Amino acid sequence: MKREIIDASGLELTENVVAIKRVTKVVKGGRNMRFSALVVVGDGNGHVGAGMGKAAEIPEAIRKGKEDAMKKLITVNLDENNSITHDVTGKHTGACVLLKKSPEGTGIIAGGPARSVCELAGIKNIRTKSLGSNNKQNVVLATLTALDQLKSPEEVSRLRGKSIEEIRG
Repeated sequence: MKREIIDASGLELTENVVAIKRVTKVVKGGRNMRFSALVVVGDGNGHVGAGMGKAAEIPEAIRKGKEDAMKKLITVNLDENNSITHDVTGKHTGACVLLKKSPEGTGIIAGGPARSVCELAGIKNIRTKSLGSNNKQNVVLATLTALDQLKSPEEVSRLRGKSIEEIRG
């Protein structure tokens, strides 16, 4: 379920609901039913974020998740063929996600939660492998952690005090 939204910073974001769960709290008078929504937002041009929302009704949970995701937007460094700049591993609790740089024409080879993050970030060529837990929330957050660790060749050359040609080999 994808919808267009415009962020306060002027980004035209697309939202994707990854998971909706019914959660229950048992109280003295019975059970309280609520819905929890995991939402990923991105502009398809290097900005992506994920958030959780919980409410008594599904649309309200999605709205809250979307607002939470917009607060947590990160910028992803992409190379010339819309892939990541280098291989990276992201970890969040029990989930571990391996992201591998791929040549033009590979497409997005990824499982459900990691695929939605990569698509909304604007990545066109990538291979991913989800290791450990397959909990959707943890896989999404591990993917975002990995994407947040990416460095551009310019950043690496500046940190090492070398030229970009020396870094790329």
